[in-house]
Amino acid sequence: MTHDTTRAAAPPASRLLPARGLLPGRRLTLAIVAGAAAELAGLGLTAASAWLITRAAEQPSLAALSVAIVAVRAFAVGKGVFRYGERLAGHDVALRAQAATRERLYESLIPARPLAHGGADLLSRMVDDTDAVQDLLVRCLLPALGALVTALAALGVGLAVLPPVVPVLLAGLLIVGVLLPAATAVASRRWSARIAPARAELAARAADLVHGAADLAAYGANAHALDAAMRADRDLVALQRRQARVHAASLAVGVLVQVLTVAAVVLLARGAGADTVATAVLALTSLVAFEPALPLAAAGERMAGITEALRRLREIRATPPAVTEPDRPAAVPAGPLTVEVENLVVRHGDRPPVLDGVDLTLTPGRRTAIVGPSGAGKSTLLAALMRLVDPASGRILLRGASGDAVDVRDLSPERVREHITGLTQDPYVFQATLRDNLRLAAPDADDETLARAVRRARLEDWVERVGWDAELGEDARTVSGGQLQRLALARALLYDPEVLILDEPAEALDEATADALMADLLDATRGRTTLLVTHRLRGLEQVDEIIVLEGGRVTQRGTHDELVAVPGYYRDLWHAEALVTP
Repeated sequence: MTHDTTRAAAPPASRLLPARGLLPGRRLTLAIVAGAAAELAGLGLTAASAWLITRAAEQPSLAALSVAIVAVRAFAVGKGVFRYGERLAGHDVALRAQAATRERLYESLIPARPLAHGGADLLSRMVDDTDAVQDLLVRCLLPALGALVTALAALGVGLAVLPPVVPVLLAGLLIVGVLLPAATAVASRRWSARIAPARAELAARAADLVHGAADLAAYGANAHALDAAMRADRDLVALQRRQARVHAASLAVGVLVQVLTVAAVVLLARGAGADTVATAVLALTSLVAFEPALPLAAAGERMAGITEALRRLREIRATPPAVTEPDRPAAVPAGPLTVEVENLVVRHGDRPPVLDGVDLTLTPGRRTAIVGPSGAGKSTLLAALMRLVDPASGRILLRGASGDAVDVRDLSPERVREHITGLTQDPYVFQATLRDNLRLAAPDADDETLARAVRRARLEDWVERVGWDAELGEDARTVSGGQLQRLALARALLYDPEVLILDEPAEALDEATADALMADLLDATRGRTTLLVTHRLRGLEQVDEIIVLEGGRVTQRGTHDELVAVPGYYRDLWHAEALVTP
């Protein structure tokens, strides 16, 4: 069972896109204006320089050149200043939009629900796909606006100097700035939808090689895993080669159209009898007009990838949540709380119920154990108690000390898990210090509070040996199974919920370690409301009630002595454990 201690309602799908609430604003307006001004300054610099050089060749008086000289200096300085402002504001907007999009993605991953995406694929979506938001601004939107402003200005110069060249210049700009980007977008659409999954597949294969190195070596599967990774790499390289070919071809066509257009403009100017100054101004202005338009072919190619990336982000949001958050959440009654499960039925889709009519009462200060075969519904019951899944029928009530009760479906999932949570079946250790891993449950805890929780979890000897600042490897690679479970117990005790959940705490441990851990768990939970799910019976004589769950139904309940005295699953399992005990 996966433990999710956060919100069950995700933001609207549109919040995964940079279109609402992220782009508009002063920074974006500033970036657009600064970018347009930089392009105009560049065009003005070229036109003024062309006029100045050709006019100076005629050796006029210095006064006749003074305005052009000042204009060249002003345009040169202005271009640098405006370009810096455009880069500063544009990247600021892009990075803010990217951060906000990534935040929306995190919020969409928080709700408790089954996801059909592996860890490597999710990482690819978090990193590569959210970069699409930045590219949408920096490589597509701002360059397109700059190219449009420059094209209009160049056409204005042509209209003022020699109107017949305008249609030729307009045709060239339309080909490079509109038709070529559209063509590259269409050509790229075939493979762009495959690049992100291929990148995610390669990441997954690489993660298998790194994290599963020991197991692969043990079973002689290194060659097979390496071959799979190499195939994934070849598939990605093949797609990226197609991308490079489209980019190179579009750039070559754009430059060819630029050269032909400038040549046509010069020929028209000379044919119309334009003087040298006018011809030079038109030629260089036409040449510069294509500079911001040429990258638009690559932008069209990138736009196909951006569209696919945004689709993948929306796909995460489209996964329906497992629980529904109420519009107006109720308040939790004042404790100590009693948890009452009444005729609980939980099913997944159209399949038979996982839990079918379960009744259970968790009284303050009492410890309850749930045992049963695999697939009996034990973890599903815990998930329902923590509002990770919603029941099909029945209800779970939180009853306060005064007798007032509230259904957990009327509470926000976070509020439920503030009161009912604990040690899950697969606790996670982060790439951080021992102290930081503990403070995950209590960020404001001081060292004395941490030390007290460690002592209660019987982990003080290990902590004293490795130190509070010891770096724990990702996925618990640097701790043993017993240390991991005790660390998770200390974390649960630090969080201090009213109802402590312990889900298979001795899972996958050797007999001696499991027995010691169970003894310490039962000692640490004495006097507090605890629900223990376990397949081990040793030590359960200390709990107040044992519930046997089989096939989603409660088949037995009572104390250890009562259940051992009657035929049934519990007595059979007890005798089986006694036979295998050394």
